[in-house]
Amino acid sequence: MLIDPPLQRNHDHRLCVETAMSRAAHLCASRDAKLTNSRRQVLELVWDRHEPVTAYDLVETLRAVTGKRVDPPTIYRALDFLIEQGLVHRIEGLNAFIGCSMPEAGHAGQFLICGECGTIRELAEPDIARAVTAGALAQGFVAERQTVEVYGRCAECAATTGAA
Repeated sequence: MLIDPPLQRNHDHRLCVETAMSRAAHLCASRDAKLTNSRRQVLELVWDRHEPVTAYDLVETLRAVTGKRVDPPTIYRALDFLIEQGLVHRIEGLNAFIGCSMPEAGHAGQFLICGECGTIRELAEPDIARAVTAGALAQGFVAERQTVEVYGRCAECAATTGAA
């Protein structure tokens, strides 16, 4: 199942960010996890774009927005919390972060990453997660966390280059 369908032309991005922030606040409250102002700001900056963002991009953006000095460890601590709560995913191959559209449902990260336009689509395919876990167990390995990153071209980019 594709979690993040392509954005529609009439996408209301402000509503998208507000919805993500509201869901995050509700989820953290239900888990008795503290969504501090700093964590909230970082999450909002991650959601501000529908593309991966690096920690250093977040540092620079937060400095520009607040006019205050922001150190990378502060951002990394906030990102660690957001990942732990399932609100953000780390895209390992890009050393970047992206908001999770389904934070209420614990799931393994499976991502389709377009090398041309940079879009990322998240999948939620339990069969993929089960196959990785079973393959690991067959090798005597106990998987504690998994992220599957598939690099290629999205449908839009493949169509423009004629290689669909």
